[in-house]
Amino acid sequence: MKIIKALFVSIGLMTLAGSCTSEFDEMNVSPNDPTAISPQYLLPYALEASVDRYWGVRTRFERLNLDGAMCWMQYLTRNIYSNEGDNYEVSVGFYTNNWKGFFNDAQVNYQRIIALAGPGGKFENANYEGVALVMRSWVFSLLADVYGPIPYTEALKGTAESPNYTPVYDPVETVYAGLLKDLKTANEKLSVTGPAIAGDILYGGDILKWKKFANSLRLRLANRQAVKKSAESKAVMAEILGNATTYPVFTSNADNAKLTNSAVLPSNNEWHQVMIQDGRTDWNISKTLADRLNELGDSRITVYAQPNKAGKYEGHANGLPDAVATAYLGTSSLLGTYFTAPTAPAVIMTFSELNLILAEAAADGDITGSAQTYLEKGITASFDQYGLTVPAGYLAKVGTATKTTIMEQKWISLFGQAIEAWTEYRRTGLPVLPAKDSRSVFSNDGVLPTRLKYPTSEYSLNKVSLDKGISLLGGADDMKSKLWWVEK
Repeated sequence: MKIIKALFVSIGLMTLAGSCTSEFDEMNVSPNDPTAISPQYLLPYALEASVDRYWGVRTRFERLNLDGAMCWMQYLTRNIYSNEGDNYEVSVGFYTNNWKGFFNDAQVNYQRIIALAGPGGKFENANYEGVALVMRSWVFSLLADVYGPIPYTEALKGTAESPNYTPVYDPVETVYAGLLKDLKTANEKLSVTGPAIAGDILYGGDILKWKKFANSLRLRLANRQAVKKSAESKAVMAEILGNATTYPVFTSNADNAKLTNSAVLPSNNEWHQVMIQDGRTDWNISKTLADRLNELGDSRITVYAQPNKAGKYEGHANGLPDAVATAYLGTSSLLGTYFTAPTAPAVIMTFSELNLILAEAAADGDITGSAQTYLEKGITASFDQYGLTVPAGYLAKVGTATKTTIMEQKWISLFGQAIEAWTEYRRTGLPVLPAKDSRSVFSNDGVLPTRLKYPTSEYSLNKVSLDKGISLLGGADDMKSKLWWVEK
């Protein structure tokens, strides 16, 4: 995987260069100097920028997944600097710069690809358009799930013929309806017999896998809103599951949506950059995760964590003050080397997750099929993802496919994809997390964050629309207001 930031910038500068007269322009048009950046260059930049921001981000105080969700979901805990997320305290840059990064580096470029590759575009190619629609939908879903109401129907129009610099905020319900429609459109545009694409660092130009990702992501969103929009969600699920030819979905781990990182800078695993290259040793495995996996005899702990000096997998509680947390440096396990390797993938969605989505849908009566079968397929796929075999007796120990069981296994399988796990926890309240350690000290009135605050830039540049967006929350612009899809 190679990022093309230098090329992206140099081409961009060339396109900005002007001349003194129209005659001079006409005389000096070189076929070797592009006046528009083609999708093959925009795509890898947008893919890497969006996935890296979601997965890691090397920049301190902006690590949404690593410092925020990985600790909030008690996969990891801090042994120092607890106030950088672990105790629910975040900086202004945390919620401001992630908003900017997702919109400016990801969405703006996906929108450019859609315009350039769409009907009548300079580089018309339905497969580029379909890929960009899938990724734009994924990023919009992240933004809605992290912040709540967001600019959607009027977003990304700053460079339009009639630019809009103050887009309105749409309810999450509206965003989801649009995304489900866009993902269906993307599946229709993506054609395995259509034109080839280049610069695809996610699936290497495999259009069938892009179709599978589009439909699997559509199932994720339909399931998430199922309690709020039951009929619509059931219809989406029935349509996809009823026609595997038209609507293919993940069928194995080979279909997983993930960015395979490189051993060469700047395109290697963001967690490797933070923990190995930058030498940060601020994180250990959370006691919550270690205790539960040890109790289940779950061998995924051998991938998620490193054994301590005693050969055990142990963690310490979240939210401990630094003076207390540092006492566990010698006994709490470190993050597993699989996740700190330079080439470790940044995972967006897996075959395991899809099966656990379907297990929940079956248990809720939203689809036909056996919740138990889907649960066991999801568990098996998660072990297989790491080259492991499900231990003898493990499935029996997990037990019947209840909502509680399914969501706990989803939590375990989503290790690394903590933003997704955080969203599912906020939606369902599952898994049930243990009581806080009596020594822990939490901000946010002790409430596990329910969302991120809106960025300061929106307060200064789009205040009227922002105020209307906050009113759609049904609460204050803080980290305690609940989002639309919350079930209880």
